Amino acid sequence: MEGTIDGFRYGIVTPVAAYLMACLGGALGLRCIVRSLMDKDSFRAGWLALGATSIGCGIWTMHFIAMIGFRVKETRIGYDVRLTLLSLAVAIGVVGVGVFLVGRRDAGRRALPLAGAVTGLGVAAMHYLGMGAMRLNGALVYDPLLVALSVLIAVVAATAALWAAVTVRGFLTSLGASLVMGLAVSGMHYTAMAAVGVHVHGTTSSWAGDSPTSLLLPMLIGPVMFLLLAGVVVMFDPLLVLGDGEWNRPAPNERAETPKRQVSRSWSGG
Repeated sequence: MEGTIDGFRYGIVTPVAAYLMACLGGALGLRCIVRSLMDKDSFRAGWLALGATSIGCGIWTMHFIAMIGFRVKETRIGYDVRLTLLSLAVAIGVVGVGVFLVGRRDAGRRALPLAGAVTGLGVAAMHYLGMGAMRLNGALVYDPLLVALSVLIAVVAATAALWAAVTVRGFLTSLGASLVMGLAVSGMHYTAMAAVGVHVHGTTSSWAGDSPTSLLLPMLIGPVMFLLLAGVVVMFDPLLVLGDGEWNRPAPNERAETPKRQVSRSWSGG
């Protein structure tokens, strides 16, 4: 029997919340990558890792917030915790590979195609792994064309995001890039969800797994708290607040005292 799918159980609440989480992760990730490009010491890798984890957490949280609004009217839905957490690790790991590929000083834009492909395929893998964590009285089926389209969107979105990460510098441009990035990630998710069909089993069967409600609290607490802490780090970093030029510029007192010293030396020498 064909299941009746409702992807917007709570109306626009879950799509909007999911989009905002994707934007938050993208914005923090872009700012961290920008900050890493200002560093020449050992902290560079730390900023790249923070940026990759922020983007990965944002994408993963976006996916599962959106999935809260997904239901099949003929059956309950649960999730396998181990596969769900594995999808988080995949999201962070593949984004990290892409970020470190483009974050090297000698990489330039040559690494963008490879980094974008790896990251995009990884994001798609995270999505379908998360779908594989679903437990319901039925079987999921997919439209191959829409699956291929969702993967293509993921690769293009990842490449554009990484390009913005190594190109964009200002706060407002980073904010705009993160909004576009959130839209692209959300578009990939809902394109992939449009490819899903459910064949419900005729007889009832038991399944093991946690319900979406019981997964909601740990799902949100971990990644969201991490994103908030990353936001604090980004907000209070002087290089990101002042900019590279302002941070390295001499203080006004130093600029004012230098000519005075030169004048006094020349006067005493005369």
